[in-house]
Amino acid sequence: MIWSFLLGMVTATVLSGAVLGAALGLTGFAILHFFAGGSTRIGVQTVWNTLNVFTLTAIPLFILLGELLVASGLARGVYRALAPIFGRLPGGLLHTNIAVCTVFGAVSGSSMSVAAAVGSVAYPELKSRGYDRAQTVGTLAAGGTLGLLIPPSLSLLIYGALTDTSIGRLFMAGVLPGLMMAAIFMGWILFAALRNPAIAPAEKRVALGAALRGLTAALPLLVLIVCVLGSLFAGIATPTEAAGVGVAAAAILGFTIGDVTLRGVGQALSGTVRTFAVIAMVFVGALVLAQAISLLGLPQQMLEVVSAWGLSKWLLLLVVVVIYLILGCFFDGLSMMIMTLPLVFPLLTGVGFDPVWLGVVVTIMIEVGMLTPPVGMNLFVLVGITGGEVNLGAAAKAALPYWAALLLGVVILCFFPGIATWLPSLAFG
Repeated sequence: MIWSFLLGMVTATVLSGAVLGAALGLTGFAILHFFAGGSTRIGVQTVWNTLNVFTLTAIPLFILLGELLVASGLARGVYRALAPIFGRLPGGLLHTNIAVCTVFGAVSGSSMSVAAAVGSVAYPELKSRGYDRAQTVGTLAAGGTLGLLIPPSLSLLIYGALTDTSIGRLFMAGVLPGLMMAAIFMGWILFAALRNPAIAPAEKRVALGAALRGLTAALPLLVLIVCVLGSLFAGIATPTEAAGVGVAAAAILGFTIGDVTLRGVGQALSGTVRTFAVIAMVFVGALVLAQAISLLGLPQQMLEVVSAWGLSKWLLLLVVVVIYLILGCFFDGLSMMIMTLPLVFPLLTGVGFDPVWLGVVVTIMIEVGMLTPPVGMNLFVLVGITGGEVNLGAAAKAALPYWAALLLGVVILCFFPGIATWLPSLAFG
């Protein structure tokens, strides 16, 4: 009865045109009212108590950091610094797209911000050099997903806040998987370029010494990375304080060596408010629903059902992965994660999965959604940057190998979980 009510009301409210956060929250309040003795006050108290947690203030700060990076144009200097290094490989500047996205992911935390910041610089440059336009968009869309995995990550931050998992451990856990995915992406580019050299014209080789000297142009962003991740991993700053330091450093760098203007700051603040409002609405709705689900003991009921079915924990994980693949066609990544965690987290940790490892796997599945049409947000961002020169279908087709590579990453983490858990265990014991 309760499961039919839950699924039916969520479906009905979403189809009615209500935003996802409202659909989740209304369903949670209805469950509390009709199935928990009218205890709707508990939902309100849960929202109040959770939103008063200091750590959550890091979310709008990391969003603002990403917006300032887009407005500053710092990606241009970093791109020019790394291009001679990776231009020596088959695939040329397509490798640079991944490398620069990886670097920007270490300060942004947002997939779309990374895709927009790097794409606005890389696409015109590669277009003028004769690179395959769809392949260029595919690499940029894939590279943008690294912004959600490499710390500081909005996905891992929200996961930690919702599941009461150490955000410091989650950030450390994202480092090696993020670098692994960047390496896999570059490996595919190398293979594709060797198979079909037409996708990437040969670049003029720059002497290695000159290329290394040119890396000085990337120093401002490295300073920003040290400010954010250095203060966080050294234990001298909380995630919120590290985000605040990053915003201050991004503003200073943007005004001194970047293109930031007062108008640009205003646009960054406006973009931050809009983005955070969407996330917060879904977050609040999910909190109410999670409280209702927890109060009625639904996760425990699911565990009992799973035990009765005799499913192994790996088969259960496969079912969850398939569900995420389906939901990725209809919801943006962060909304999908917030919506599903109240059930997925207790279910999978209940059968023995490590919560930190699970955070990395869930984040990768969200990244898959960022490349999945018709709602793949990275694809939409980059199609917009191309001015319609690459349509959504062509962009999705070019991103398909990277979509598969992300799933390969999940498989690798299943066989070698230490890739995600080794650094946190080393740092925190």
